[in-house]
Amino acid sequence: MLFIAGQKAFGETVYRMVKARGDEIAGVCAPVLNSSGKYRDRLRAAAEDDGVLWLPSGSLKANTLPEDVDLIICAHSHDFISRKTRLRAKLGAIGYHPSLLPLHRGRDAIRWAIHAGDKVTGGSVYWLTDNVDAGPIAAQSHVFIQPGDTPEELWRRDLFPLGVRLFVRVLSDLSEGRIVRIPQAKGCATWEPSFTRPPIYRPDLLMLGGAIEGYKTITEVKYSNVE
Repeated sequence: MLFIAGQKAFGETVYRMVKARGDEIAGVCAPVLNSSGKYRDRLRAAAEDDGVLWLPSGSLKANTLPEDVDLIICAHSHDFISRKTRLRAKLGAIGYHPSLLPLHRGRDAIRWAIHAGDKVTGGSVYWLTDNVDAGPIAAQSHVFIQPGDTPEELWRRDLFPLGVRLFVRVLSDLSEGRIVRIPQAKGCATWEPSFTRPPIYRPDLLMLGGAIEGYKTITEVKYSNVE
């Protein structure tokens, strides 16, 4: 059983992908309204229209996460999922970051990649930890930055669909009993601050966790480009 925290078109698309796979969705956490403030957020609307539990952004905590959740999926979520909350899910939580982690950690990764003059960037699905954007990689692939690309163009054309494909890859691995965890190369890590957004909200205190049973953990697998 999965729980999805996210928003906007990406969150909705991941929700519909999970639903199409036949995976059970315990609930979602998404903003009340969309960016214009006139309509329901798209992930919220998709869940409510299906009769699936919705929690407003900022309210996902250990005591609000439904029972029997196997995995939390963060799809364009700006909420920090604390260790206490992650431990309520059997497998923890994964998220999508639009960069080749450990490069360009932070909330404006696409903008910074273009600003830095990078020719190649990519996307990473990684396991959430206590450190932002620093957890082990579950799946990763690259894309090229085209001359004149804006962050919005690069996101819509390449990084949005790549994120959905990478989530499919990770869910398929988990369905077959495999957990891929590739440690990030700490010596290559870069981090840049957000251009405009506030710091990440952290709703729960940290606590010690336990082991995951019934899955084989892979720490030396590297993926090539995902088709």
